Amino acid sequence: MNRAIYNFAFYLLLPFIVLRLLWRALVLPAPAYAKRWGERLGFVDLAHAHRDEQRWIWVHAASVGESVAISPLITRLRAQKPDWGIVVTTMTPTGSERIEELFGSDVCHVYAPYDYAGAVKRFLATFKPALVVLVETELWPNLVHYSKKSGARIMVANARLSEKSYRGYQKFSALGRPMLQQIDCIAAQAPRDAERFRRLGVAEQALHVTGSMKFDVSLPDNLAALTAAMAQRIEGNRPTWIAASTRDGEEEKVLAAFAQVKQHVPDVLLILVPRHPERFAPVERLCRKHSLQVVRRSSDVPVDAATDILLGDSMGEMLVYYGLAQLAFVGGSLVNTGCQNVLEPAALGLPVLVGPSQFNFQTICEQLAEVGALRTVADENGLATDVVRLLQDDDARHTMGEHGRVAVGANKGALDRIYDLTVQYLGT
Repeated sequence: MNRAIYNFAFYLLLPFIVLRLLWRALVLPAPAYAKRWGERLGFVDLAHAHRDEQRWIWVHAASVGESVAISPLITRLRAQKPDWGIVVTTMTPTGSERIEELFGSDVCHVYAPYDYAGAVKRFLATFKPALVVLVETELWPNLVHYSKKSGARIMVANARLSEKSYRGYQKFSALGRPMLQQIDCIAAQAPRDAERFRRLGVAEQALHVTGSMKFDVSLPDNLAALTAAMAQRIEGNRPTWIAASTRDGEEEKVLAAFAQVKQHVPDVLLILVPRHPERFAPVERLCRKHSLQVVRRSSDVPVDAATDILLGDSMGEMLVYYGLAQLAFVGGSLVNTGCQNVLEPAALGLPVLVGPSQFNFQTICEQLAEVGALRTVADENGLATDVVRLLQDDDARHTMGEHGRVAVGANKGALDRIYDLTVQYLGT
């Protein structure tokens, strides 16, 4: 009955969802949101997509972060199970672009069907997946229900469940509990995640603590060369910090912190990388409104002594940006959207600062904080204080960074464990 109410509500909301797509396409603007709507409604033509695989694994990763996190598993499955087709679904154009960059035509990418019965059933009828792999927290009632009804096994890889999400599932347990009980395997990031799933009614035999694949950070062999090439654009040897993956409303706070930092470290350079490409231009305008000198990465303009901010307006170069910095603030955390990936800067030996909103990486933030690799700042004033302190204290900066590098190395191995579970539940 509760799923029936959910379906009815979803149908009522569908026109507003479509209008939101149009708004994002026309107002932001992000034109890619106006394309490929048929896929979001479950209409996929495999012949038109030039796919002839007969057996499929469905991997659903909502956006860029989940796409990157699951990519090592997809790569291994393609290498070890070449007779299986892999369809990867995402929700956003940036996630789609990242899958294209990572895999090209080696996998089939389409947008995920909206979670109403018709769209999900059409998608499942097209691919008939034997195994559905959901990444982190991408749990949708109809997706799970109809996948199970179709005969597919369901696995959640890199599963996490923050205390906030746990309380939400408790509140709507009549809908969430039956959904969770249909899942065959939950590969939890940490014991505390597994315990929360257990308290929500997930069977003991379905729970496995594997760690997070995000600890299996793979640094490109040419990263040093790429970083050195970009560093040539920056004149002088300036103290540099990065505000990475910032969200709407957060840049104002970062710029307020930057103004305070400049009072103590006048030659400081900020690398500012907004989370979504459609926001590059608005963020540049915001910086100029604050009378700051901005150079966009996409321009040919050098970063000279008068430049305040290097605006990272490119995709796929975050590790290079981190390589230019001496410490990192990870965005999404000074606004209530949950912080982004804190492991990339930690793997590079950077001290990591985050705001209080951490639910996307709650477990990992706690692990890094426990070893002294990450600090939580309450607001822009706290951010400024810690940036100044770390830029002026080489020993403290080095110690924090080294703790992070060691922690990332010590927690590797989740990929092997999750791959073994995937093969087990695939039944091959």
